[in-house]
Amino acid sequence: MSKHITLGGKATGPLAGVKVADFSAVFSGPICAGILGDQGADVIKVEAFTGDMMRRGLPQSNGMGSAFTTMNRNKRSLCLNLQTELGKEVATKLIRSSDVVLENFRPGVMERLGLGYDTFQSVQPKLVYASINGVGAYGPYANRRVYDAVIQAISGFAALKGDAAPEMVNNLICDKITSLTAAEAIVAALFQAERSGTGQKVDISMLDAALSFLWPDTMNNFTFLEPGIERVPYLDHSVFLHRTNDGWIATMPVQDAEIFGTFRALDQAQLADDPRFADQTSRARHRDELRTLLDSAYVKFSTKELGERFEIEDVPYSLINDRADVIHDPQIEAMDALLTYDHPRAGLVRTPRPAAQYAATPSNVRAHTPELGEHTGDILAQLGFTPAQIDSLHQNQIVHSSDEARAAKS
Repeated sequence: MSKHITLGGKATGPLAGVKVADFSAVFSGPICAGILGDQGADVIKVEAFTGDMMRRGLPQSNGMGSAFTTMNRNKRSLCLNLQTELGKEVATKLIRSSDVVLENFRPGVMERLGLGYDTFQSVQPKLVYASINGVGAYGPYANRRVYDAVIQAISGFAALKGDAAPEMVNNLICDKITSLTAAEAIVAALFQAERSGTGQKVDISMLDAALSFLWPDTMNNFTFLEPGIERVPYLDHSVFLHRTNDGWIATMPVQDAEIFGTFRALDQAQLADDPRFADQTSRARHRDELRTLLDSAYVKFSTKELGERFEIEDVPYSLINDRADVIHDPQIEAMDALLTYDHPRAGLVRTPRPAAQYAATPSNVRAHTPELGEHTGDILAQLGFTPAQIDSLHQNQIVHSSDEARAAKS
């Protein structure tokens, strides 16, 4: 069962007190901002009147899209028309009160709005201004619209299968890698700003993030440029999946002791004495032969029996969880890795706990994913706008508040 939590309370994470103006949308920026929010930052999500398109994603619970709900917890929503001068003035006030700006428009958009880094650098020397984009500001692809699949194609992700038929990773993996890279980069820049008193512009391209992620293990044939370097077969992670006589199991023995333990568990102990499989280098050169031998051994056992044998031999293994099985995995339950909370509109929501667990400044899920403009009035008041000015901004369609937020104020 997932652990049920009650929302509310103060931010307790290591970024408590840090204010983030989040102009990003869809996946890469919102996941990054969500990480910062989990770590205690006050994240203000700035949205147009149409809202982040992921609000309309499926499945939905009473108008709340599932992916949007997962990515945008621990945030407040300011609905703002940036196509108006007054809207830009509101955004300027927000940025001037913030420690971090995050945006993932195409290069140049924030500058054309008058909200680029150079506008604020002199008056806010400690500002960290993070821009996520597809492929950077220069080069033949710089003006293209770029999403995850495009980066998978450019970076080599789509060719990982290793044969003539490309295949996309069935996940928005490049968006997520970029999110993780951006969150780390922002925190590093905040650390430097605290030490030096000077912030900076931080550019994170999805293509850079994908290349850095892929290079150590999938591009190792392209690392050494001297002549005569041995080329090795491309990694094939299907080697870690094995059919049993009643299903499948995953194993990943790496060290010699784990390999030889696998041999014993499969009643193939004699393979440890075979010079083709005696050490890591030899096994790599004869990996197809080894795979054939082991595959023929795996199918002689049931999945349950293999699990018991691998436990005895201390072999890294796992049963294969279908998506619906993940939430019931005993390890996930023991860790309280999945949480549930009551959302005022969507009802009961399940979400992963913050991935980083801090002993002294614990991350927490303290606020539900906001409705569009749910906190507009409160944020404007904190920026110094009077009630009359806030009403005027609403009447002139510069800002928007959710119906519930307006009703609560009346």
